[in-house]
Amino acid sequence: MKSRRLVSILLLLQTRGRLTAAQLAAEPEVSVRTVYRDVDALHTAGIPLYGDAGHAGGYRLVDGYRTRLTGLTTEEAEALFLAGAPGPAADLGVGPVLAAAQLKVRAALPAALRVHADRISGRFHLDAPGWYAEGEATEHLPAVASAVWERRALRIVYRRWREPTDVKRTLQPYGLVLKAGRWYVVASAGSGPPRTYRVDQILELHTTEDEFTAPPDFDLAAYWRAYQEDFHRRLRSGEAVVRLAPGAVDRLTGATGEAARATGRTEDDGWVRAVLPMESIEHAHDEFLRLGTAIEVLRPTELRRRIAATAKGLAELYSAATASPGKLTDGPPANSSTAPTSTSTAPLPTPGR
Repeated sequence: MKSRRLVSILLLLQTRGRLTAAQLAAEPEVSVRTVYRDVDALHTAGIPLYGDAGHAGGYRLVDGYRTRLTGLTTEEAEALFLAGAPGPAADLGVGPVLAAAQLKVRAALPAALRVHADRISGRFHLDAPGWYAEGEATEHLPAVASAVWERRALRIVYRRWREPTDVKRTLQPYGLVLKAGRWYVVASAGSGPPRTYRVDQILELHTTEDEFTAPPDFDLAAYWRAYQEDFHRRLRSGEAVVRLAPGAVDRLTGATGEAARATGRTEDDGWVRAVLPMESIEHAHDEFLRLGTAIEVLRPTELRRRIAATAKGLAELYSAATASPGKLTDGPPANSSTAPTSTSTAPLPTPGR
């Protein structure tokens, strides 16, 4: 709607200062020609808005002008209260601030919109972490957030996945990201592009007095999109050829399930031969073992051997327990050369190399 675009342009200029027509067009995803028409409409309405030509030009409001637009639509009021995330806000140390802000906004809303806001809070609750993901200890999160805000460098001891596991780093933190209940800091460790570090893997932290300036073209949201795209590309970097028992395809979810349904071919015995993506031998080993005897790995050979070795170890372990009813064993038999293995993987690769 045109009225919504006009309000958007006005608020963007009020909060961000000078903006080009292309920048104004990017927010509501309209053409530059449409922005020109909207600017003319604002001029006609008496808004003190002017534009400068040239390379450093753009539109801006007269210094000191502030709109008193306070009206919210029903959808905006609902979205405002739905977007409130008390858990992450508490992690950052601003939980009481968020609660106070919502209380003030609610008090200022007209009665009809207040009812809608209360209805949203009563019917929708956002809880991002998965069922089996316990909250990570993020004792250093407030300090990291403060450093991000104040643009101050950090000296940390960080635990990574490969040797040496505990390393010292001096970071320039550009921004924080909350993904699936886990906090990540995007930071530069000196030369080279920024990297991603899990905040819960920071063992020690010291905030320095050294200030830094983030690259002017750095966009946190764009970086995170590219980071996730790269992760998903690596997630599908390998393939496994498997046979699945009747009905096993329906037990697969996500990219694995999609691949099984897309590539699966039913053989004479009713089993389905399919090509499935895999992140690594270790990850596929754990994932495929969950299907038990409903899956047979044909290739790669290393994965087939790994699963066979684990199955042998499990058989020996439970055979020994069966031979001595009522007696629990502390591990695999002494003559077993292969013990059951288990590895775990995080929802995102452990960053911060």
